[in-house]
Amino acid sequence: MSKSRICVWYDKEAEAAARFYASVFPDSSLDAVIRAPGDYPSGHEGDVIVVEFTVVGIPCMGLNGGPGIKHSEALSFSISTEDQEETDRYWNAIVGNGGRESECGWCKDKWGVNWQITPRVLTDALAIGGDEAKRAFSAMMTMKKIDVAAIEKARRG
Repeated sequence: MSKSRICVWYDKEAEAAARFYASVFPDSSLDAVIRAPGDYPSGHEGDVIVVEFTVVGIPCMGLNGGPGIKHSEALSFSISTEDQEETDRYWNAIVGNGGRESECGWCKDKWGVNWQITPRVLTDALAIGGDEAKRAFSAMMTMKKIDVAAIEKARRG
């Protein structure tokens, strides 16, 4: 077991979220389901309180902590993709399963967790800098889901 993992707060659907992530992303799994050993103020013995899961190799813990805490864009899973097909597959899985589109490659799943689905062609262009990066950045700023062909075209000028 890793000494470090990301803890993601859910209202009460951590297990469903972990199962969804495991079905969508490679190197992802639902690793453990931990149930309450007794009744507690907002639940009962046997309720799922924690799940351990992995998302693209990142160890995580899902805590069913109730509705008091909401997610923000200050934390997101960032998924690097190789092409439009992979970008579409992940984007469409998240948005098509009750999620919402945002800007510049960001989307939010139905549990409120934020995702960045970013084709490598975009991050490569930004890393190069100069005019190529400016053109790619400008193109990205007009997008919700990243369009690989449009980024490639912008890179070429």
